[in-house]
Amino acid sequence: MALTELDTDHLRTAIGVARNARINGNHPFGAILIDAAGDQVLAAENSVVTSRDATGHAETNLVRLASRRFAPHELAACTLYTSTEPCAMCSGAIYWAGIGRVVFALAESELRELTGANPKNPTLALTCREVFARGQREITVEGPIDLPEARAAHVGFWD
Repeated sequence: MALTELDTDHLRTAIGVARNARINGNHPFGAILIDAAGDQVLAAENSVVTSRDATGHAETNLVRLASRRFAPHELAACTLYTSTEPCAMCSGAIYWAGIGRVVFALAESELRELTGANPKNPTLALTCREVFARGQREITVEGPIDLPEARAAHVGFWD
């Protein structure tokens, strides 16, 4: 599936959610869920710091909400847009929820360059594609998508 202008708009919305997470005292990550009709149905930001929950990543928070609200066949037709490539934990959650497509801006490898050895974000060198490839369900992945604002959300945060 080719990336559309609407996909880019949705990514920018997810990046806006990431900026809000940072403003709210959390790590700068955000995600949104778009249904089969193309409507945004959910948004979630990272809440690791404020909730004191190591699993409070934006995508995992979104999956928790989505799994409660939508049936598996509905999730299969949804797209999760995220400011940064899902980590291994979030990729597992996306896989188990059955979300059919993931689109991300900043690559996990780029994030690792930005965070370095910062203990606030011990980034794994494992792509979401690698995690999804180990499963029995196919998930379409698009990214990284070069949007300067995705990187900008992290500038100065991990120093």
